[in-house]
Amino acid sequence: MAIVVTRPGPMTTVQDWPGRVGYWNVGVPPSGPMDDLSFRLANIAVGNPQGAPGLEATMIGPALRFTEPAVVAVTGAPAPVTLDGVEVAQCVPISVPAGGVLDVGQVQGVGLRVYLAVAGGIAAVSVLGSAATFTLGRFGGHQGRVLALGDELGTAAIEPVSTPRRIQHEEEPAIGNTWHLAVTVGPHSAPEFFTAADIATLYATDYEAHFNSDRTGIRLIGPKPQWARTDGGEAGLHPSNIHDTAYSVGALDFTGDTPILLGPDGPSLGGFVCPVTVTTADRWKLGQIAPGDTVRFVPIKSAQAADAAAIGPRRRSQFLPVVSAGGDPDGGVLGRSDTADGQSSVTYRRSGDDNVLVEYGSMSLDLASRARVHALAQRIAAEQPAGLIDLTPGIRSLQVKFDPTRISQPTVLEWLRECETQLPSVADLVVPSRTVHLPLSWDDPATREATERYMLGVRDDAPWCPWNIEFIRRMNGLASVDDVHRIVYDAQYLVLGLGDVYLGAPVAVPLDPRHRLVTTKYNPARTWTPENAVGIGGAYLCIYGMEGPGGYQFVGRTTQVWNHRHPQATMGFDPQHPWLLRFFDKISWYPVTAEELVDMRADVARGGGAVHITDGTFSIAQHQAYLAEHADDIAATRAQMESARDAERQRWSDGGEVSGRVA
Repeated sequence: MAIVVTRPGPMTTVQDWPGRVGYWNVGVPPSGPMDDLSFRLANIAVGNPQGAPGLEATMIGPALRFTEPAVVAVTGAPAPVTLDGVEVAQCVPISVPAGGVLDVGQVQGVGLRVYLAVAGGIAAVSVLGSAATFTLGRFGGHQGRVLALGDELGTAAIEPVSTPRRIQHEEEPAIGNTWHLAVTVGPHSAPEFFTAADIATLYATDYEAHFNSDRTGIRLIGPKPQWARTDGGEAGLHPSNIHDTAYSVGALDFTGDTPILLGPDGPSLGGFVCPVTVTTADRWKLGQIAPGDTVRFVPIKSAQAADAAAIGPRRRSQFLPVVSAGGDPDGGVLGRSDTADGQSSVTYRRSGDDNVLVEYGSMSLDLASRARVHALAQRIAAEQPAGLIDLTPGIRSLQVKFDPTRISQPTVLEWLRECETQLPSVADLVVPSRTVHLPLSWDDPATREATERYMLGVRDDAPWCPWNIEFIRRMNGLASVDDVHRIVYDAQYLVLGLGDVYLGAPVAVPLDPRHRLVTTKYNPARTWTPENAVGIGGAYLCIYGMEGPGGYQFVGRTTQVWNHRHPQATMGFDPQHPWLLRFFDKISWYPVTAEELVDMRADVARGGGAVHITDGTFSIAQHQAYLAEHADDIAATRAQMESARDAERQRWSDGGEVSGRVA
């Protein structure tokens, strides 16, 4: 059977549930339906397994012609549905005759997305274990994109698990224009990052959903925090900045002063604080929040979160009101202790009802903390407990994601404490560490264009405009931009995380602290960044894995770090994985012109090109010995840079930039 698209709608994609899990640590989001509840109900209505591939449509649904008889169902936001021009109901199995045209119209009044399931499921190529479409990464679903006029889809011939049936009224999720979202406190809340008044304001505010929202996240309009600290130190000058850590879907992410609810296509890693996280069972609501809707955050205790696996009346979260007697009073901190070797501290944080975030040491850049994260991740991966979904390392943290329907958060916490007691001394850690030599087109024209777009469409009065490299020079007290150039090319950057901005994008830090140029991130962030732009944010360097938003200060552009189309053909890529870099790789730059880079990028896109890689190791003990040997010069260099940043911070404070935009 062919399903012919006679009208695609503006944003119709193939999705499956729960999406592409297990790759959060390399910057691959789960994707999948934004409203998983409506999606699963559509599959139930036609007798499919709940996760079978189906269609998600935003604002306006598709019109589809079926060449053979089929059974379909439409759920989600209310929208007119017709079969050969005759109105039919939502939430019921619909028998479509051969040649029949099913037309799903515009969402009416409330909600934003509709879902369509076909008995047997939609046929789609599985990428990294899922058929879900990730449009930003251009893979999954139908050719990695939204549906277009004339597309032909097939069915997957998935065996039914039940008889098609009507979805009862009490099973349907309640969709409106005013939303109450159940949230748990954490991971980064008051009093460490936000004031108690900030959190009280957050719970008391009816935020408005901004029109500039999508599957990556829902931007909200509301009051700016007062913040409990003045800046983020080496992580960046704005108080929202932290050393990069894993995010959870449903986290309320403050990018500067702008709150964003992270969606299923959102980033896995980033350097901003998240004071609260929407519970697993309530995340379906993110898919139906339309521009102009109001959003209220309702704190609940993690132990009282609704069952995300339930369907129908047993799932309390499918109704709009959220009743709460208050949230957990711990500020998101589940516990604190010392490491087994007594050399550092451990903080266990709540990140929704389905994650525990383990942080080592103080809020500072210390490679020993990253080594501890690595040792803990290896210990956990060796055991692979039932219910474990993802392990995502950050700079000084490890996010442990689990299925809350299979294992409880207190059980995970107890087990993590036990794992910590079994870890070796960090000084004993030696890990594989390749040196990867990459080209860098300095101040590339594509990055200049991105800055110009930002000035035209976002703000033109930012301290980092019109030239990011000059801003980096000023922030670090260097004599000229040539000094910025010299330091970047002299440095060796150690890869501490992947997926900072999707698809194997590294977050890396110079091994020599004298090379650690520190900047702040764009506030607000850019709406467009060219693929493989290279930037610095806080003390970290990142290569953007794909086009998208971003906030790091540009220094140039390089070749691809992700190649899912030709990984087996391109030298440097592992045939089994489309990402180039690995944890603890060292990146070394060599200069190329913008024209040379264009040719090199074309070679990689065609499945050619070559990356020079040499094998080696990284030892924490040797690194600490190097720091001790050069301690005086390192301290003097850092003091000069910090003095320049203090002066910049004062200029910002005088102009109102620290608390947001310049007045």
